Amino acid sequence: MSAPKKVVLAYSGGLDTSIILKWLQTEYGCEVVTFTADLGQGEELDPAREKALMLGIPAENIYIEDVREEFVRDFVFPMFRANAVYEGLYLLGTSIARPLISKRLVEIAAETGADAVSHGATGKGNDQVRFELAAYALNPDIKVIAPWREWDLTSRTKLIDFAEKNQIPIAKDKRGEAPFSVDANLLHTSSEGKVLEDPGEMAPDYVYQRTVHPEDAPDTPEYVEIGFERGDAVSVNGEAMSPATVLTKLNELGGKHGCGRLDLVEGRFVGMKSRGIYETPGGTLLLEAHRGIESITLDRGAAHLKDDLMPRYAELIYNGFWFSPEREMLQAAIDASQTHVTGTVRLKLYKGSARCVGRWSDHSLYSEAHVTFEEDAGAYDQKDAAGFIQLNALRLKLLAARERRLKG
Repeated sequence: MSAPKKVVLAYSGGLDTSIILKWLQTEYGCEVVTFTADLGQGEELDPAREKALMLGIPAENIYIEDVREEFVRDFVFPMFRANAVYEGLYLLGTSIARPLISKRLVEIAAETGADAVSHGATGKGNDQVRFELAAYALNPDIKVIAPWREWDLTSRTKLIDFAEKNQIPIAKDKRGEAPFSVDANLLHTSSEGKVLEDPGEMAPDYVYQRTVHPEDAPDTPEYVEIGFERGDAVSVNGEAMSPATVLTKLNELGGKHGCGRLDLVEGRFVGMKSRGIYETPGGTLLLEAHRGIESITLDRGAAHLKDDLMPRYAELIYNGFWFSPEREMLQAAIDASQTHVTGTVRLKLYKGSARCVGRWSDHSLYSEAHVTFEEDAGAYDQKDAAGFIQLNALRLKLLAARERRLKG
């Protein structure tokens, strides 16, 4: 690959991406453009601008954008329409943020005339795959630079030495090994590595950042009502809200009651297993509520087909194929199923649990007249069940008769 002339770097303002910024300048002698996304990670982003300026990046080459609404509206909500869960547990909080970051990297590259993009993902993880598959899907000619796969800064000591030689400020708490690494956005926090690497050891309490310990949560349950339109949450407790505001509010409610903690050993796309501690308070409430409203508005055949498709859909997102034709095909089918997924769900939050305790909708398929144990005024003729059972039993009877004949 020829040396890039201008690179758009996914830049957090932290030590690692600041080192990458300087390394790109020294290694390739190229111009660097920085992109910092506010995905709701809960950090002040002005320091990223100041750090980039200090490292010689001109103001016009510094992009800091609030993409929270786009993130939830165009990525999180479509994923939750599918009830996507990876390996039965993981709500894909890190996975779903990567295609948006890559999308903006590629767009900024086009706006600024850059011929390459760069990220700070390591060569062992899934994120390198997600960033790069998305980038190539959007621009097949883009160059991608992954410093962790190229440089010889293979230890914390070497990183610190490089930073000191290049006048990159190092916070006191960054000089030693961090006890674990954190990735965060509006949907979740992910903590991995160091003190969490032994899956047999319980995670220390200080790892958790968004949720109180369930044992310390309020002793009184709290009820929350979430309104849906065509599969997307649009209100909390009767108050209409934007997508990002809905998720922010649900994070607050779920975190208060200790909801959404997950200790998971997952199978990475690159082949190894890794242990992570995830907190997804708002997403946990959203998933429970969405399944609740689907239970009365979605036909059985459509619901069961969705459940069949979901693991494949979740795996595509986890593996970085958001911008693939197969994900888009599945999304079209999922979105078609959401036409009547409109109504309200009531959840009970208590000591780490979020459970649906009520759901209602003008689009409901639930008929009390058909299911009542009382007189149904002719809504359902129970004698019809006899023929239904006999027809479904026919093949089973034939199989049993054959077995008896062959044994006889």
